[in-house]
Amino acid sequence: MLKSIIIRNFALVESIEVDFSPGLSVITGETGAGKSVFLGAIAIMLGQRSDTKSIREGADRCIIEGHFDISSFSLQPFFEENDLEYCADDCIIRREISSSGRSRAFINDTPVSAAVLKELGGRLIDIHSQHQNLLLCNRNYQLNVLDIMAHDASLLASYKEEYAAYVAVQKEVEALRAEIEKSRRDEEWLRFQFDELDSAALSSNEQEQLEQEQQELSHAEDIRAALYTAYTAIEGGEGTSLLQSLREGVVALSRVAGHYASAGELSERLDSNFIELKDCCDELRRRAESVQSAPDRLEYVDRRLALIYSLQTKHKVSSVEELIALRDSYREKLDHIDNGDWELQQAEKRCAVQHKKVTALAAQLTEARTTAAKELQQNIVAVLVNLGMPMIRFEVSITPLASLSSLGGDEVTFLFSANSISAPQPLATVASGGEMARVMLALKSLIATNLDQPTLIFDEIDTGISGVLAERMGRLMQQMGSARHQVISITHLPQVAALGASHYKVFKEESEKGTHTHIIELGREERVREIAQMMSGEVLTDAALDNAALLLSQK
Repeated sequence: MLKSIIIRNFALVESIEVDFSPGLSVITGETGAGKSVFLGAIAIMLGQRSDTKSIREGADRCIIEGHFDISSFSLQPFFEENDLEYCADDCIIRREISSSGRSRAFINDTPVSAAVLKELGGRLIDIHSQHQNLLLCNRNYQLNVLDIMAHDASLLASYKEEYAAYVAVQKEVEALRAEIEKSRRDEEWLRFQFDELDSAALSSNEQEQLEQEQQELSHAEDIRAALYTAYTAIEGGEGTSLLQSLREGVVALSRVAGHYASAGELSERLDSNFIELKDCCDELRRRAESVQSAPDRLEYVDRRLALIYSLQTKHKVSSVEELIALRDSYREKLDHIDNGDWELQQAEKRCAVQHKKVTALAAQLTEARTTAAKELQQNIVAVLVNLGMPMIRFEVSITPLASLSSLGGDEVTFLFSANSISAPQPLATVASGGEMARVMLALKSLIATNLDQPTLIFDEIDTGISGVLAERMGRLMQQMGSARHQVISITHLPQVAALGASHYKVFKEESEKGTHTHIIELGREERVREIAQMMSGEVLTDAALDNAALLLSQK
């Protein structure tokens, strides 16, 4: 439950710190006093979108911080999943918005994303504003209410998982059909392209090797002549051999090595050069003898390269590897054509199996919802009769959808009639604003007992209600509040205000610094005056004060 809230520099609020208690708390104040500001601050703290307009004029940032006791609500797994510190008796949520537009969120002083904050906020507080009565007109909301009453969350999660798999295999079937159809239209073209590339028998690095071989074959005579020239320069022609001269130098130095110390070192160096040069000379000779003119081979290489260049130009690629990849892609498409019917048949079998699974789960959901619908009808009628609708008729209609959806195979419609004459019609078309508010409150009271949610906030859900009905609505909210659950009601009705275990007043104050919104908890005498003023207006009468005191004594 919400233990306290701190608001700094938000809208007209400069600084507010409010402590809350279990049970029913009521908030009152004149129209325009700032109750919506307080509600807006809570919404932003829980992760709703915000902007710099939220910041009080002249401030550089606003801060909204809430302290919660979550010890009774099994939320520790959420904290573990998100790597957050778990503080059961003092969970702190803080939201900061700077004038630069930057927003930061913290849970127990650990920075978190807006999505994580919003998820936790949704588990801690349910804010019901007046426009949310329109949710009753939404079929998905009605279905969600029924699922809450059916306690089918685990079953629904299993259905959604299997339905997602069913949709995926459906898409696979459709994509395969489209691919096969398109491939069959292009089959003749594909086969021609594949055959052309396949018959080329291309291999990786072939182009580089052929281009190198082409250069060697095209210049064979020049290469051989160059090799022989280098060989002759070392081995010697008509003149003295370079190797022979080098060898003679080695021998001469060896003779004087005993008389001249440096001669031995120089002899070894010359001998090393002699060996290297002799090896190089032999290599030049072998290579010169191996280079031969091969017109037939050159013609083959030229033709082969011409084919490769032609295929590259045709297919707009620059390498043999790309041509090979293209050939393989054509083969894959042709394989789909040749084996397409079998592949499609297998995919359709998988789709049928998945559809059977989903249909079975949808039937289980329908059964659970049908059982819950009967209980919901009885409980809603009982609550609404107590709220001044003695002839109420409320039914939950469950009809099958034409095809399964992500939520099952059911369409749920709440049917309503406020009298015994008219047949129940869709709630959205026949209920008045006051009737809609009472139905929503009745639903919320039932949902509260089925959901593990600490705090419910009602923003003037009692609008359009008065007299005995107002007291009954207040009593219902009072029953919803307990040591484990907390209800906060923003109200204009004295009958509701008198039933709160705690009473807070929102008001504006003008000063030299501008307009400020405040919220304070009222004591017993202050509550009497506030409730009396709600009944009599600006001029307090003794009768109003007596009536207010009587209302408080009966809570």
